Amino acid sequence: MSGAATAPEWARAELDRLMARGTAFLGSRYAILGGAMSWVSERNLVAALSNAGAFGVIACGAMEPPRLAEEIAATQALTDKPFGVNLITMHPRLDQLVDACLAAKVGHIVFAGGIPPGGAIKKAKDGGARVVCFAPALVLAKRLIRSGADALVIEGSEAGGHIGPVSLNVLAQEILPHVKEVPVFVAGGIGRGEAILSFLEMGAAGAQLGTRFVCATECIAHPAFKQAFIRGQARDAMPTVQLDEAFPVIPVRALQNGGTRRFIEFQAETIRRFKAGEVEKEAAQLDIEHFWAGALRRAVIEGDVENGSLMAGQSVGMVTKEQPAAEIIAELVGQAAAAIAARRPDAA
Repeated sequence: MSGAATAPEWARAELDRLMARGTAFLGSRYAILGGAMSWVSERNLVAALSNAGAFGVIACGAMEPPRLAEEIAATQALTDKPFGVNLITMHPRLDQLVDACLAAKVGHIVFAGGIPPGGAIKKAKDGGARVVCFAPALVLAKRLIRSGADALVIEGSEAGGHIGPVSLNVLAQEILPHVKEVPVFVAGGIGRGEAILSFLEMGAAGAQLGTRFVCATECIAHPAFKQAFIRGQARDAMPTVQLDEAFPVIPVRALQNGGTRRFIEFQAETIRRFKAGEVEKEAAQLDIEHFWAGALRRAVIEGDVENGSLMAGQSVGMVTKEQPAAEIIAELVGQAAAAIAARRPDAA
């Protein structure tokens, strides 16, 4: 394995220089964020990533404020390094979740799943936290900066879970040259250090990875869930299919299994029932939306990889074994530093 330690000093120094804006913002050794994955990004993985020099992020998901406060405290017991908390903007108790973060002196709050209310951004910033937001387009990036975002994440459609329609390759070209006011982190389909390096050189402050960390030894995901990732290839991680534009489906990228096949059948049957007058349109839409309720937990925690949701990015093909988080981080950093060193073989 090529580690950062094997690259010459000047190459490591150059990588540090490229990551400097990101590390200054995060307070971590490396400008690598852990993507917030529900049921996966909890205290053990988050603390392991932060302890390894990256920046772990708790996935709040549907947690209630007392439960989030408990998770933050448990994470703080495992690491004294910085970490963040990812909050879903549609959560009905978003304000109280922000309060829980501030009470625990969490330094970074990541708002995901939509444009955060201005009041939530203000509350977080007034409480001393740095605010990170997801920007799926340049116009929204500019709007979020005006609203007070301290940093942005641009996530391409290669990512796992809920995705937008545009690849990171295109988003990076559209956004990085035009946003200089705040650090911008890239996400979606990143699995190796050379890719991180290329985006740093385009102007990114750092990178966010999720799929690559699912098979960290410290991750609590069920062994069957991890094995699905180790077996999976890029072409196996596909977005959910929408059968009828009258019944929109928010695309979710996941490994294909019995559940994804049944989802297509379920949509077809539900749409048939609506057209036959057996069910109202609103009820049919809710039935389709609720199909996956609890499916991620079934896969991650219970190991039901046939019926549960196997949310994974296209970088899943680069997940080949279970490794300690520190080893994964060292590998990524080593690959980036080695790529820099390879440009000047005479200076090694």
